[in-house]
Amino acid sequence: MERDILARFFLIGFLRLAEIIKFAIIENTMKKFFTFVWEMAKIIIIAAVIVIPIRYFLFQPFFVRGQSMDPNFENGDYLIIDEITYRFKAPQRGEVIVFKSPQDPSQRFIKRIIGLPGETVEIKDGKVIIYTKDGPQVLDESNYLSDLLTAGNIRIALAEDEYFVLGDNRPFSFDSRRFGVLSEENIIGRVIFRAWPFVDATRFEAPTY
Repeated sequence: MERDILARFFLIGFLRLAEIIKFAIIENTMKKFFTFVWEMAKIIIIAAVIVIPIRYFLFQPFFVRGQSMDPNFENGDYLIIDEITYRFKAPQRGEVIVFKSPQDPSQRFIKRIIGLPGETVEIKDGKVIIYTKDGPQVLDESNYLSDLLTAGNIRIALAEDEYFVLGDNRPFSFDSRRFGVLSEENIIGRVIFRAWPFVDATRFEAPTY
């Protein structure tokens, strides 16, 4: 009888100890789990605080679609667009920009700035002529064009908030020769970097004329 009572006592004690260990393990596991979840949440929150402003207010990606900027920008190129610079300085001639289509704001185009506000742009005899207060200047685009002939017969005076843009692939580009001037409010930003294809990763600056 005493042996049975002692055995039962040890059995109850063992089961109680096992139960305590079990709850300790569960509690420790849950504590580790919630600690892990909280650390991950902090990482996500910090990343969101950093990435979202950069993505929506400073830089954004852009995929080239079509051949209008060949050979400098090809179909499928992954570009980084700088959205902040034009808040502090005006766009420059020769910069490649991404903008909302004047005809359909839901579409995004990529072109090169040719004419600046207050200037007059004329395309005649295959040449691009810029009229400024200093007089006419035939634009030398040999830095980025292999074919220097620009088709068209047009003359446009630009207002103080208007730009004239052209694609680098002049024979196949839908640009200011077709849709007219580009309002400054439609400009999203300038192309600063090609991230893909990786072998063609390049940083871009405005050419000199």
